[in-house]
Amino acid sequence: MSGSGRRQLVFVHGIGGVRDAVQERREWLEALAEGARKAGHANSVSGLTQRWLAEARFADYSDLFMVRDTQGSDAGGHGDEQVAFLDALVRDVIDELGLQAQEQGDQLALKTIEAARDQLPDGDGEWQGLGEPVRVLGRVLTTLLQVPGLRRAAQWVSGRTLLGQLAQVGRYLDRGETDESGRPLDVRIRERVLHGVDPERPLVVVAHSLGSVVAFEALHDYAGSVQLLVTLGSPLATGAAVLQRVRPQPARTPEPVGRWLNFWDRDDIVVARPRVQQWMLPSFSGVVPVTDRVDSDGVWVHTATKYLRQPAVAGPIVEALEQ
Repeated sequence: MSGSGRRQLVFVHGIGGVRDAVQERREWLEALAEGARKAGHANSVSGLTQRWLAEARFADYSDLFMVRDTQGSDAGGHGDEQVAFLDALVRDVIDELGLQAQEQGDQLALKTIEAARDQLPDGDGEWQGLGEPVRVLGRVLTTLLQVPGLRRAAQWVSGRTLLGQLAQVGRYLDRGETDESGRPLDVRIRERVLHGVDPERPLVVVAHSLGSVVAFEALHDYAGSVQLLVTLGSPLATGAAVLQRVRPQPARTPEPVGRWLNFWDRDDIVVARPRVQQWMLPSFSGVVPVTDRVDSDGVWVHTATKYLRQPAVAGPIVEALEQ
């Protein structure tokens, strides 16, 4: 099909359990349609929900996290490298939340954050065995989830639940899990994202949470052009734990991307502070991510549909599809 063909819209999910790709595609499209209506694009709502405005696909890789690799441990296991990643990630989150609370003069939040920090071992952590860090880090996250705003907005029943899902980011970045044929987990995940995408046709990518890390790496190897990349609740801004481990290094905007919009919610614990636009090198054509903040009311702000219902998010996506 020529480049003038119908546009492609690819949704890339983040951390969590096994997905139903058909149901999630429908829910993401409905949320996008709601945001489009709020953004003044009511004429595009039926085109989104009935999928004639763009060929929409939900790239589902969630099942790949359910079975461990050749080492034979279950999906809940944590090796030394995984513990080191989670320890670094939790410390980064504490530091960033602390800076944010200081700027806002929020003494209650600062007190809670310091209580979480006090539960960590000094320095890089002297963990005894693999069970102990998981228990401690789970308790730390449980304490952090009591921060006003996070307590209202988080969808996790406990820090241990959140820790298990954050571990998926570490497993992807570890690049060590292989299947029977020796293919690493991260490679298989990126293949899922680009499977069926036609490089001859315009492409818009909407990536959430861990999906933003996956899409970032996958698009570096994409042969076509990406009209718009939208990242939502992205952990790419977490420097020590994530940004310094993505490929290629130093991290730069993927060359195929013509425009990159990054959105964050201040009550989204996975995001912390939105520094990706400061730390990401531009592509050779000069494209850098442009970050904007959205404020979601209610609970569960770290969900893609919460972000997609925001007119500031939905508007540019629909405009790119309408061109």
